[in-house]
Amino acid sequence: MAPRPRAGGRWKTVTVYAVTSLAPHQARPADLAAWIRAHWQIEALHHIRDVTYREDASQVRTGSGPAVMAALRNLAIGILKFCGRTNIAKANRRHAQDSGRCLATLGIT
Repeated sequence: MAPRPRAGGRWKTVTVYAVTSLAPHQARPADLAAWIRAHWQIEALHHIRDVTYREDASQVRTGSGPAVMAALRNLAIGILKFCGRTNIAKANRRHAQDSGRCLATLGIT
């Protein structure tokens, strides 16, 4: 994988090993890197949902309730990321302190 910038201006090269059943002509290294990156983006989203929104502790378990709640959590995360927030937990706390901030974030005032 390509070198990545770190704090303090230093660069760090990360080597990733992956096992696949695909033949070399079926997946170029760039394709594999893209698939791995996409996988970790999904894992990062699930981590935010599990830790920040305590999704694993949710009592909503019947019907379409779990899917609806997951969609609402994803919507909230997406809106905050679209607005440039990188720390979702901190952004949630700030929005919880001021209900008007939620409307302002959505452009509704």
